[in-house]
Order: sequence, then structure tokens, then C-alpha cells
Amino acid sequence: MDKVIKQLEEKMGKAMEAMAHSFLKLRTGRASVSILDDIKINYYGELTPIKQLSSVSTPEARLIVVQPWDKTTLTDIEKAILAANLGITPENDGKVVRLPFQPLTEDKRKEIVKQIRKIAEDNKIVIRNIRREGNDIAKQMEKDKLISEDELKKLQDDIQELTDKWVEKISDAAKNKENEVMSV
Repeated sequence: MDKVIKQLEEKMGKAMEAMAHSFLKLRTGRASVSILDDIKINYYGELTPIKQLSSVSTPEARLIVVQPWDKTTLTDIEKAILAANLGITPENDGKVVRLPFQPLTEDKRKEIVKQIRKIAEDNKIVIRNIRREGNDIAKQMEKDKLISEDELKKLQDDIQELTDKWVEKISDAAKNKENEVMSV
């Protein structure tokens, strides 16, 4: 029974990690280098992440500076950032690419909060699906006479308790992200 709970907790933890990764990609008005994580350029025939080809820093709260080690990649980096459709226009001065973040309008903040709530709700659904999967496993164990009816009830209660814990964690993370976005 503990093995089942442990497996479910692991899956729920992965769902939480996926949500946190999704939150990192949201533009909050502050510069975050994680926004460049999935952007790659063709470098000598290989798709290579920008972070492996350059120094990426945030000298100011609303600015990311990308300084490639190989200056020939500068225009490719600029094009890749534009193509990624991040809502940021890169500025290339021949040495570095600057990504200035504009302050968010109230409407844009509300739009981002809606995205946060949708991501959180989608992840709560994932958690509930994991709960259903766990309950199905528990019922099958009882059917196969591996556990008694009382043990089934206890296992289902433990699964529900685990589910409630992770749903609450998701709600808290979403609330924190909303507060971050709405703070001016």
C-alpha cells in the first residue's frame, strides 16, 4: 500500500514541477532568463540552446542581455528570439542582444492571471486523474485479494488526503504567482 502512495506522490510531484516550469515561461513584466530556455539556434548544423552559446544576464529588473561568445551567432540569436514570439523586440548593437521588458498594463496583467488560473486548473485535473488511477489500482488490489476491504478504504482515504495536499500546493503556487504578476 505504501508503494502505491509513493508512486502517486511521485507523479503528483512531477505535475507540480511541470506547472512551475509553465509559470516560468509567463511574462510577468520582470526580466527572467528562463524565458529563453526553449529557444535554440542552428549552430554548425546542431540545434543549440542560446544559453549554451552565450552569457545571459539581467543587469536590471526589466532587461536581459545576451552576449554570445561567438559574435557570428548574434543575428541568429536575434532572429530566434523574434521567431519565438515572446512579445519582446530584441535590440542588437553588434556586440550583445538586449531584451527590454516593457511594464505590463493592467489588462495584460489580468490576461496573465487568467493564464495562471488555467494552468493551475489543468494541473489540478492532472492530480485528480492520478487520484483516479490510484483508486483503480486499489480496487484491483482488493479484487485480486491482495488487500482487505478495510485496507482498501484506508488506502482510498490516504489517496484522497494526498490529492487534497497537492491540490492545495497548486492553489498556493498559483496564488503566489498571481500576486507577483499583479504587484506593480
